[in-house]
Amino acid sequence: MEQLIVAIRQMIVISDEEMKGLLKNCHLQTFKKQEVLSRPDIVPNEIFFINQGMLRVIILDKNGTEHTIHFAMENQFIADYSSFLLKTPAMYYLQAIEEMEVVVMPRKAIEWGYVNLAQGDRMGRLIAEFYFIYQDNRIRNQYARTPKERYDTIANVFPNIHNRVPQHMIASYLGITPVHLSRLKSSTFKK
Repeated sequence: MEQLIVAIRQMIVISDEEMKGLLKNCHLQTFKKQEVLSRPDIVPNEIFFINQGMLRVIILDKNGTEHTIHFAMENQFIADYSSFLLKTPAMYYLQAIEEMEVVVMPRKAIEWGYVNLAQGDRMGRLIAEFYFIYQDNRIRNQYARTPKERYDTIANVFPNIHNRVPQHMIASYLGITPVHLSRLKSSTFKK
């Protein structure tokens, strides 16, 4: 849980005693490649902190087509966050792209943190702000940038993504076809 401890200490001032209290309800869990951490129609009751590995957030359209709307990697918190906060059934799948190790932070641990940590509200706010900024940038990129511009900047957001994620998932995230992605990659390498 060392990575989570470091991440929390970068956000807030927290005593060793407070950290121990927060972590007592958390646990490590591994997921195999392709395994689903969270699925639609179930109220999510945990937030995941990724120690190792990468996942994608998927939504299915009415035709059953998968759309990758987000990736998450090491040292990031991830959940179907709106559904977690509102205690409503999830809309998204969280699926491991590679074998993963995560710290599972159950709702009980999160609620304990809000009540018992001197800066628990600050930590929650910072995590929510990060998520909001990511989503806002994602919407802006999708509608205000060309597919080429989105492709050119994806590695800035997700370092080493091209070596970790299948191309069809990257194409889905960028909102283009795998064929279009191949053309973009080809034109980039020619320059």
